[in-house]
Amino acid sequence: MAHKIFLSAAIASATASVSLASSNCTASSFNDVEAFGTKILNISANTVSEYGGLPNNEVCQVTISLTHPGAGDVVKNYYALPLSWNERFQGIGGGGFAAGDLQDLPGQAALGYACGATDAGHNTTADFPSSASDWALRAPGVVNQELLLNFARRSLHDMTVMGKAVTETFYGKSIQNSYWSGCSTGGRQGLTFAQYHPEDYDGILAAAPAIQWNDFLPAELWPYVIQNVEGYTVSACEFEIALNAAIHACDGLDGVHDGVISALAICNFKASSIAGKLHRCTLNNETVEFSRTAAKIIDMIWEGPITGQGERLWFGLTRGTNFSGLAPEAKDGAEGPQPFEITASWTKSFLAKNASYDLANLDYDNYPNVRTESKLQYDSIIGTASPDLRRFRDDGGKMITWHGLADQLIFPQGSIYYYNRVKDIIPDVQGFYRQFYAPGVGHCRGGLGPIPVDPLLTLRAWVENGTAPETLPAASVYELNGDVSAVVDGGIARRQNLCAYPEVSEYKGTGDPASANSYRCKLDTRGWLEFPTLDQYGNIKNQ
Repeated sequence: MAHKIFLSAAIASATASVSLASSNCTASSFNDVEAFGTKILNISANTVSEYGGLPNNEVCQVTISLTHPGAGDVVKNYYALPLSWNERFQGIGGGGFAAGDLQDLPGQAALGYACGATDAGHNTTADFPSSASDWALRAPGVVNQELLLNFARRSLHDMTVMGKAVTETFYGKSIQNSYWSGCSTGGRQGLTFAQYHPEDYDGILAAAPAIQWNDFLPAELWPYVIQNVEGYTVSACEFEIALNAAIHACDGLDGVHDGVISALAICNFKASSIAGKLHRCTLNNETVEFSRTAAKIIDMIWEGPITGQGERLWFGLTRGTNFSGLAPEAKDGAEGPQPFEITASWTKSFLAKNASYDLANLDYDNYPNVRTESKLQYDSIIGTASPDLRRFRDDGGKMITWHGLADQLIFPQGSIYYYNRVKDIIPDVQGFYRQFYAPGVGHCRGGLGPIPVDPLLTLRAWVENGTAPETLPAASVYELNGDVSAVVDGGIARRQNLCAYPEVSEYKGTGDPASANSYRCKLDTRGWLEFPTLDQYGNIKNQ
């Protein structure tokens, strides 16, 4: 999912702004805009005085409808051009099966960015749709390869090329710098630009990136498969008991007790160690016996998916991470274990090519085929797994990615694995690409841990001033409707700078644990984030 990014007043006031009359905001002003391989179907433009309901947020709103000749698609690109411009263009990423987050445009336009997003031809009305069933298949058995390619990368590049042209046409001057920002799907899209179109953006901010799509997405189905095969649905209380027990066992491994597991790779807690005992469940305020079957299932979820021969296919949920994302509770009268909807939709529509396919057919023997077929059929389209970023480096691009270590949807170990693969090719990777990990933070937001504050500001300082980020300022916050704006509006509970991987943030042993001054960056010599690597077949090496 996407998340709000806030730019400090200091840098906002330091950027040049250009005030224009809204008379330029007409469809005919953009008749010369084009992108190779597309045909423009329609252009609309109108001035909006309070865009997104925000006061003093006057923009020229432009919508361009296009098609790729022969594809039979209709794609809409949406642009917001603030009448007071900071001379920068920002591409906005999406979430789930949505290619762009239109709700993020007003806030970024209010900060002075000309910005754009695309629907990739899906015409979705949901913010972050978790199903692709309405566009994935042309007919049963026939995948809509054109719309999948749009979602994977084609429409992203088109939106950017057109967006830059729209921006420079409207303002009559060149863009100073261009940036991409997004989380989850938006994070994958950021890495897509670095891999396929390195010339498109000067800076890329990619959080919790859904890269290595055909590895992690099948792995998200593993909790469902285990429960289905074992014939046991783990209750919310049992998941809660295991979660809390893991945190209790491993919280202090980093030297501070804060309800967060930072040293994940050396946390070896097993749910089986508390099986058969009575535990208090806060969800219903009852004492329940933690079953041995539940313990077996949870230990298998933590270890990650395996083949029938015991080969490990991908990473599992990190201990201290909520289980409800990949093992959701049944709703609307459903019974038994439930799959995560995004990976269920992928498996049904793109692999079985049948939206009615019954996932209960999967067992330990045929489950590995989900990953095998995903990689065989779709790695070249949406895998987003190439570690060769030399073109992006050579073009002068800079990239920051960050990932919550308690991400309940996308395994952060995969981001670490990818970064190390890039480093194998480009030893001086930190010259253009830096990663940061947030202990106790969930998918894009949430949790008790420190969430990055103004990461786009940090990226801009690197791109525009050459200030490479040694740390990423972060704060844990009291949730306000799940919005990271709580950092700006107040309610800060704790500050802690995130360190550039492979360094970790270590408590000094003295001082207020809620103060950033009480932590230091230190090379990860204790193996806090040293997870297993993969063998030549792309499987995790057994330890």
